[in-house]
Amino acid sequence: MKAVRFHEFGGSEVLRYEDVERPVPGIGQVLVRVAATSFNPVDDHIRAGGLAEMIPISLPYVPGIDLAGTVAELGAEVTGVEVGDRVVAMLPLDSAGAAAEFALVPAASLAPAPRSIDLIEAAALPLTGLAAWQTLFELAELKPGQTVLVNGAGGGVGSLVVQLAAGAGAHVTAVDTPQNADRLRGYGAERVVGPLDLAAGPAAVGGPFQVVVNHVRVSPPELAQLTDYVADGGAAASSAGPIPEDPARGVRSASLWVRSDGAQLTELVAKVDSGDLRLHVAARRQASELAAVHADAGAGLLPGKTVVLAP
Repeated sequence: MKAVRFHEFGGSEVLRYEDVERPVPGIGQVLVRVAATSFNPVDDHIRAGGLAEMIPISLPYVPGIDLAGTVAELGAEVTGVEVGDRVVAMLPLDSAGAAAEFALVPAASLAPAPRSIDLIEAAALPLTGLAAWQTLFELAELKPGQTVLVNGAGGGVGSLVVQLAAGAGAHVTAVDTPQNADRLRGYGAERVVGPLDLAAGPAAVGGPFQVVVNHVRVSPPELAQLTDYVADGGAAASSAGPIPEDPARGVRSASLWVRSDGAQLTELVAKVDSGDLRLHVAARRQASELAAVHADAGAGLLPGKTVVLAP
């Protein structure tokens, strides 16, 4: 089968489109014929070796953490799924990925694919959806009626955070560039503001807020300024560096380390099918172009969430 792999850590040029052996499912595994994967920033960090100590991987390595496809073969002791089922999954970060014709998936990571969108578009959901869910409901412990500031609201994760928070009855202020304002209002944001002027303080954007969610990479001093945007007794959650806590005001903080979870993903799929959660796919690329996708991401040229079609 065809796959994209890297044999050493480095820049986008280490990605090779090559022939590899088709994997065989073991106990508790499912072999999936891949329809598409997607690009996530963590793919870039894994390829570059920046996460080698935190995520030990075996080389050569197939990137692609998101997966959408069709079940091709079942390993031993797998129940609840059949050959031919359309499925989605977030693959474990330390396992071979989905930039290939076939991929192995732990059965516990699988969820039925959404019925209301095509299978390729569904590849945009797993990691970003789980990251949004875990940020809001596990780290921030969001409650109905709370005020929420989402910094980086137009991105893959931020867009879903806005929708999930609004759907849970929160009052959302979305922070992003003006070209995303209409889309974010359509997602349920009550207010959309441009990039934060942290020196201006929280009052400039209607804060402080009971929950602050950050997906924008800023310096440690700027992360410290975000603490001021959290109301007394509130919570901060970030996927882009730790926001300091303020025990004197009862402000707590947590950093996201997203994990695969088939049960949570199944709930997210149900929200897609009910129309309560919308995916925004900005581009579709071929697996043979994956090195160029990584290069574009490194240069800041990706237009948004990019799905990558299987070979």
